[in-house]
Amino acid sequence: MNDFEELISRVVAASAASDLLRSPVSAAGPAEAERKLGFRLHPLRAALYRRVGNGGFGPSDSVLPLSGGPSADWETSVVQGYSDRIPPRGSDTWWSWPEGVVPVLDWGCAMFACVDCRSDEGTVLLFDPNAISGQDVSRAWFVDGGSLAEWLGTWLDGRGRYEEDAVNGGFPRLRWADAASRLQSARLGDG
Repeated sequence: MNDFEELISRVVAASAASDLLRSPVSAAGPAEAERKLGFRLHPLRAALYRRVGNGGFGPSDSVLPLSGGPSADWETSVVQGYSDRIPPRGSDTWWSWPEGVVPVLDWGCAMFACVDCRSDEGTVLLFDPNAISGQDVSRAWFVDGGSLAEWLGTWLDGRGRYEEDAVNGGFPRLRWADAASRLQSARLGDG
């Protein structure tokens, strides 16, 4: 039994009534997604897809499916969403996306909750392109949760900044300190 068992059980219980919940992925699903992404998913992220469902749970029942293209509602998947955001190597663009950071929830208005698969904790980041100034993409990245487990716990406890009654009160937006260096690394292909 790992450290995530109780948390996963709580997510399963909280998600059971969701009309959007999809069946869990097969045991091979996370490995196939990792092959396409080129890196490992955070272990909790992979376990959620295997044990809870292939999307349709979490805040607003809106966790994205693991793989596949856009659905009829234009909902994308984690794998496709990541692939769509990574500029081709050697392209001449100011745009970049940090390698190893996968979108997991579409908040609308081009804002996404993302998980940093390179961090041991699975830091949850908020990407808000409305905060970009000039061509400084690093300004669009904020820490939404110190870990994926913490972020899910906040949702389960009804304390998230995204709750209906939260209206941005008491939820400071802390910039992701590693954004500039991770984006520079991605642009240079050092990722």
